[in-house]
Parts: sequence; structure tokens; C-alpha cells
Amino acid sequence: MAETLEFKAELKQLLHLITHSLYSDREIFLRELISNASDAINKVRFDSLSHADKLEGNTDWKIKLTPDAANNTLTISDNGVGMSRSEVIENLGTVAQSGTKAFLEAAKRAGKSSEAPGLIGQFGVGFYSAFMVADKVTVVTRPLGSTPAEATRWESDGQGAYTLEAAEKPGRGTDVTLHLKDDAKDFLETYHLQSLVRKFSDFLEFPVVMDTEKEVDGKKEVTEETLNTRKAIWLRSKSEVKPEEYAEFYKSIAHDSVPPAEVIHYAAEGKTEFRVLAFIPGQKPFAFDWQEPVGGLRLYVQRVLIMERCEQVLPFYLRFVQGVVDSADLPLNVSRELLQQNPLLDAIQKSVVKNILDTLAGMKNIEFDKYLTFFKGFGSVLKEGLSRDWTNREKIADLLLFESANTEAGKFTTFAEYVSKMPADQTDIYYLTGESPEQLRKSPYLEAFRAKGRDVLLLTDPVDEFAIPGLNAYKGKPLKAADRGDTPTGDEVPADVKEQFAAVLGFLKEKLPEVADVRLTTRLTESAACLVADGAAVNAHLERMMERMGRDTGANKRVLELNPSNAAVKALRELFAKDAADPRIEGYGRLMFEQSLIAEGSSVPDPVAFARRVNELIMRDAK
Repeated sequence: MAETLEFKAELKQLLHLITHSLYSDREIFLRELISNASDAINKVRFDSLSHADKLEGNTDWKIKLTPDAANNTLTISDNGVGMSRSEVIENLGTVAQSGTKAFLEAAKRAGKSSEAPGLIGQFGVGFYSAFMVADKVTVVTRPLGSTPAEATRWESDGQGAYTLEAAEKPGRGTDVTLHLKDDAKDFLETYHLQSLVRKFSDFLEFPVVMDTEKEVDGKKEVTEETLNTRKAIWLRSKSEVKPEEYAEFYKSIAHDSVPPAEVIHYAAEGKTEFRVLAFIPGQKPFAFDWQEPVGGLRLYVQRVLIMERCEQVLPFYLRFVQGVVDSADLPLNVSRELLQQNPLLDAIQKSVVKNILDTLAGMKNIEFDKYLTFFKGFGSVLKEGLSRDWTNREKIADLLLFESANTEAGKFTTFAEYVSKMPADQTDIYYLTGESPEQLRKSPYLEAFRAKGRDVLLLTDPVDEFAIPGLNAYKGKPLKAADRGDTPTGDEVPADVKEQFAAVLGFLKEKLPEVADVRLTTRLTESAACLVADGAAVNAHLERMMERMGRDTGANKRVLELNPSNAAVKALRELFAKDAADPRIEGYGRLMFEQSLIAEGSSVPDPVAFARRVNELIMRDAK
């Protein structure tokens, strides 16, 4: 007896959107269902390496399309791993966990544009693309190792519920039957199906077949025709593959809607033989930021998929790269544990990483605009390599882009360009971290550097706080933060000036317990004061980041530095010399501390008291 179950609320929204909105380029449904079938076969074939007895002799791997014009249905069948009843509920009754909400938001932004159908694969909801062309979908599936009576039938019209019941199925695998809408009958036409398979799934190693009727000697005969060439695209010579074939293969494995920015396709021969086909994305996919981050390429051994994401052949910081590695030298029955110990994978990784970094360098040098789009999407991820990949950290550093105090807004420089423009007497590379280049360009920390003609890199990516200090140096030039107390800014404060301010500095240090010290500085040429981090103290930007993440920075105190040439600071010293007990001295000193907080982008701890002190100054000036 059939049991009716409700879809989850977000899935109802998703199905409504797919059914009623995503109508342009509906043909993508066939790519998604064939890819699912291929994955199911790959899973059972890998399992069969150690459990061949469960296959029941059913090893004629294929995906079959069965158009039925009389019943207006199209069935996609496979002899893959199949699903149990609980797996059907898990895989077809719910969607892509947290990805559903993100899909809905992205699809609403895309509207009915050509981008919308491409979102389907990106968000792990490829099966549901069937409802773009079908008003009812029936799935009959039987898992590996089960009996014919242990199959399950799932059926839904995509309106909010589905039914489940026991079924019988002679062979292992899954049949997905689409009851086509009236305006989707063209997907029953043989020629249309043939062209779609060649467009989307020609590279699949498993045959996609369909029964076709031919007339032989005046008699009609039904033969099973293979619709795809089946030659894995990565096994073909680069000269044999058309750009559009690369694009379709990339879209199918990356679930992206746009072609890749670069293709890396080569064969390594010699002591170790392997083939690589990898892609640099043209833009950051919608799902990249919210999905569970995973790295690695698909690992094949003689065209058998061994691992969906093999991190041993691609470092985690290059996880934006999609593609496959096919090795002829790994044993077919290699386990995941043995993979981790196999020295061949180290050689493959070294080769893959070199080719990827060289390709990115070529993009940056030759097609900068295309590289800039890539970097804006994946620069944060790439920077992780500075601490993860010591062998290639200088190559990675050469790929980084920055705005700087001397560049126009929206323009970028590199470490190499920065070093080439350094004055002869400059030995360090200076940088400043913050929320935006606009804010940083106005920062008082830049005053002394500008006065001496020294540029400062403006770092606004949150990962910069960890990645850049970890780099430590570039081409022998130490990296120095412009807002740290130990960063040299040039001239020392003269001894006699220090003596003139010693008393008032000591007074302010006593009255301002929020700071670690109060001292004079030459890093300022215009502003009265600033705060700097000394020793291991956290700087202002990192402190704000940690607070937003709910992290406690502890008793973090910075140093208040005063500019002895500033008129306000001089006036404060003179006021103290006249009457050290004048209550205004503490108030003015606190104002300098608070204006330093504002200038660095931090919040004033007591805004009401700050406003009162400012108002008192205005009233005194008016008198």
C-alpha cells in the first residue's frame, strides 16, 4: 500500500520555482539525470572491486533512454547502485540540506534569465530539474545486493507531497520515468534526444543507449543504438577537442553555467603515466561560499572512478579547480588508505600544482582583465597557499593583487611592481589592513610614508590578517604592518622634545588605563594621535574581526602615540605646564584617544561621554 509523505517546506518552494519559473533551456534536465545515472554506475562498479559476488552477473554497464510516445513518457534507466527505501526518502524527499535556501535566493535573483537553469546543478538539486518538463515523475529503484521484491516506487507531481510503496524490479538500478507536459513532447523525438546526449554526455565512458527502429530488407527491426562516443574527453589529444566540448564537460562536472576561464589538458609520460584535465573557473559559482569546502580532483584509474575528490592530487587551497586525473600506474583495487601512502600521488600533485600556478601566472600577465575576475572570486582561497604550500609560496605571492596608497581607486598592483618602485633607501614592504581601501587611504598611519614617498599596500580581505604576516618577506624584503609600533617610520623623536613632553605623557598614561603606553611618534605629519599595536598585541582590524565572530580578544591594549609637531598636542603640553591639576587635561587626552579609535575604524566605548566632551569644546570656543 502506498504511503504519502510531505516534502519539507523549502523543497515545496523549490519545486514550485522549478515547475513555474525555470523554463528557458529546459533541456538541462537530461544532462542532470544522465549524470546521476553515471554516478550510480560508478559507485557500484567501484564497490564491485571488492564485492563482485553482489553483481549477479549484471555488468553490462549502460544508461538507457526509453521514449514512449503512446504514454507520453521518457524513462532514464541505469544498472547502478540503486537505492533502498530509506535512501529514497533521504535523497528524493529532502534537498541538498542548507543549499535549498541558497538556491532559492540565487534563483530569485537570476529570475527567468538564462542563468537560472544553470543554478540547478550548482545546488545539488539536479534530479528535480525533471519537473521542468514533467508534471509527474515516477522512480523505481532496487539497491545492490537486494532481491527483486525489495524495490521501492517513489512518485510525485511536484506539488508538495510524494508517495512511497514497495515494488518489484528484476534488475539492480534505477528507472526514472518522466510523465511529460504537453509542451515537452519534443523530448520524445529520437533526433532531439540523440543531439542532447552528444551535446551534454558524449564524454561519458558508459554507453547511453536507446532502441531505434530500422527497416532491413523490408522488415522493421529494433536495435540498441549507442548515442555517445564514450571516449573520455581527457583521453583524447588536446588538438582533437573543441572548445565547446571542454565547456560542456566542465559545466557537467562543476555544475557551472558559464565556460571555464582556462583549460589545463596534458599527458605525463615517462616513469609515471597519467593524464590531467583541469579547469580554472571563469567566475565564482553561486554555491562556492556556502557549500562544505572540499578539495581535490576526480581520480580515475584506467577510466574507473576511484575517488570523487582526491585531495592527494590537489592541495586544499586550489579547491576552486575542477577536473580529473587518470592514472595508468595505480592498481584498480587501491583503497583510500593505500592512496594516502602512494608516492605516485605526490608526483602527480607536484605536476598538477605547477601547471595550475603557471596557467594562473599566464592569465595574469597576458589576460589581466580575465585574471582580475578570477582573483576577485578566488583570491582569498589562493592566499591560503602562503601558509599551506611552502614549496610554492613565492609563486603564489606573485599571483596576488593589491590596491595601494599610490594606486588609483579600483586599480591594482603586485608585490613585484611594488618592489620595483621602492625608493633606494627603503628596505621593507609596508601594508595596512582594514575594511575598505577608501577608509585606509584616509588613515593617519599613511602620513609619514607619504611624506617619504613610500607606498603602502592596502589589504581588505579578512584572510590577509593571517596570510600576509605568515609570508613574512618577499624577495628578501621584510613585510611590515604600518600600524604596529615596531615598524620603523624614519626619523626618531629628538631627545629634547621627549624631555619636554615626558611629564604630560606620564600623566596621560596614568589617566588612560585603556592604553598600554603613551609616547611620541614621527609616523604622523598632520594628525594629533593614533593607536598602534606593540609586541604580540592584536591590531585594531583583527580585534574588530574577532569581536564580530564572537571571539574575546582579552585585555588587548594598544599604545597611544602623539604627534609632537601637532598644534593640539603642543597646546595640551602647554596647558599641563601651566597647571598640571587642570581637569581639562585629562578630558583632552581622552579626546585624543577617542579620535584615534574613530580614525582606525573602531567604536568609541562611551559615545555619550565623547559627545559631551566635544560639546564642551564647542561652548568654550564660542565664549
